[in-house]
Amino acid sequence: MDFANQIILVSAALITFSIFAGVLSSRIGAPLLLVFLAFGMLAGEDGLGGIVFDDFNVAYLVGSFALALILFDGGLRTSRDALTRAFGPSVLLATAGVVITAAITGVAAKFLFGFDWAEAMLLGAIVGSTDAAAVFFLLHLRGLRLKPRVAATLEVESGVNDPMAIFLTLALVAIIVHGQAIASWESAADLVWDFLWQMLGGIGFGLLGGAFVLRAVNRLELSAGLYPILAGALALLVFALTQSVGASGFLAVYLVGFTLGNNPHRATSEIARFSDGMAWLAQIGMFLMMGLLVTPSALLPVLLPALAVALVLIVVARPIAVALCLWPYRFTTRETAFVSWVGLRGAVPIFLGTIPVLSGVEGAQTLFSVVYVIVLASLVLQGWTVSWAARLAEVELPPRAAPRRRVELDLPAGKGKSVVAYTVDPMSILALRQMTRLPLPAGTTVISVMRDGVVRTESLGDGVKPGDVVMMLTTADAVATLDRLFGVRKSRARAKEVGMVDFVLEASASAASIADIYGLAFEPEERPLTLEEFMRSRLGKEIKEGARTRVGGVELIAMQVSDGLVRQVGLDLDPPPRETTLTTLRTRIVEMLRFLREQFLADSSRS
Repeated sequence: MDFANQIILVSAALITFSIFAGVLSSRIGAPLLLVFLAFGMLAGEDGLGGIVFDDFNVAYLVGSFALALILFDGGLRTSRDALTRAFGPSVLLATAGVVITAAITGVAAKFLFGFDWAEAMLLGAIVGSTDAAAVFFLLHLRGLRLKPRVAATLEVESGVNDPMAIFLTLALVAIIVHGQAIASWESAADLVWDFLWQMLGGIGFGLLGGAFVLRAVNRLELSAGLYPILAGALALLVFALTQSVGASGFLAVYLVGFTLGNNPHRATSEIARFSDGMAWLAQIGMFLMMGLLVTPSALLPVLLPALAVALVLIVVARPIAVALCLWPYRFTTRETAFVSWVGLRGAVPIFLGTIPVLSGVEGAQTLFSVVYVIVLASLVLQGWTVSWAARLAEVELPPRAAPRRRVELDLPAGKGKSVVAYTVDPMSILALRQMTRLPLPAGTTVISVMRDGVVRTESLGDGVKPGDVVMMLTTADAVATLDRLFGVRKSRARAKEVGMVDFVLEASASAASIADIYGLAFEPEERPLTLEEFMRSRLGKEIKEGARTRVGGVELIAMQVSDGLVRQVGLDLDPPPRETTLTTLRTRIVEMLRFLREQFLADSSRS
């Protein structure tokens, strides 16, 4: 009984102090996962805590459980659009990219440590995949906003590359322990079949399991608090069943989360919040446990050569693999360099490092120590500099305005709708622009507006005011747009690129109707024009995608141009300040001269 109380006390204290340490570390930009790992080492047998923990079986069990929860949460957060956008490059990175990275790293380990080839390649396989926990944390929890294709590639790659690393690790462990080798076509075919079963079995079980979890959540009548527990328990059930038949449970549980997150279901908010909290707990627990598992004094004999292997992995192996895999997809040099740099290693390599120890591989403890040093080097070097690298590579996008107060209410499953309520902030676009009509995205309807304690259901002729509570019926896709409308606007420079808009409008819409909805100050002679005609009157005949023109305090952008006609126009409600550089002035003069020339030619032809 006393032992049980001590376990609870120590566990709660470690988690609590880790969270406090993480809050303090954020002020100096330290990666939070590195803090958890370091705190576990500090509490271990060589640290101040003096806790002795060397049970690799428990570490493997807890690591499997935690990774399953993290991948389930990652799948919930991965949109169908992201998967579609990055499917090709992500799959190539998750398969061929892992093999190339493992091979180059293994060659470095062979010459730096003097391992035999099987052991060297085993080390490469263990550290060959990016870590889902580290990447999901950077993309979703740290507030780093990247170009959509870059973010989607990193996100999907980290979610689906574990099967290849696990397959390579298990295959090389079997070669070392049991003396198996690829000595014939039959053994090579067996190896290929094992890999295909890992991948295809994981996909099959994941999709079927996801459909089953979705149906169970929508069909069962439960208390609201039970739906998140049901979804998590069923996801773990799919994970365990898939693992038991030799397929990739990690890929399966990721697809379960993806299926659930991209289809309407009950208790959407409750499941998302519960999964987020469980993923946090899993990350903290896993990194603390991995920190306890290592003995820092055992790292000293391998420190320098392990750092050399880490350097080869970070600046040679990963960049070569990424460059080869992304070359067919026309990523820019800067984008390729950034994807190379964000190949973070975290808990997954440490987790895989327990497999050789449990399998009785000779020298496995040395391998585990080397892996640990590589992970520490990756978190320090890459994790600490990822924001700086994003700015240097020009792939970082400005943060979206976030509403300070938003309340969501889920509707019955299958409706595809939810109710959201926002409190109008004085620094939001709606308040600053004093719009008389709410520029709502398609599929959104105002239910009521509460002002000074009085609920009004009729349309407001005077628009909304700071402090008003606006309740709307909307779709999940429209929430991001509503966040921008109701969110606090901060003074910032924004990237001038196609896609950075608040609304996309059809160019056939009349300027008058758009002006009435969004409060745009068109000239009287411009109101009868369509948006396409208006853009042409301002920018001339040869309009390119991304061309901008101002109307009062907003900008209209040519989003889609085909066959010489503007098809879609973007509306940027919060454009960057006007530039007064010589280059901008020259551009405006050239545009004006072109327009005057076209008008002169048109008048001459008519005369």
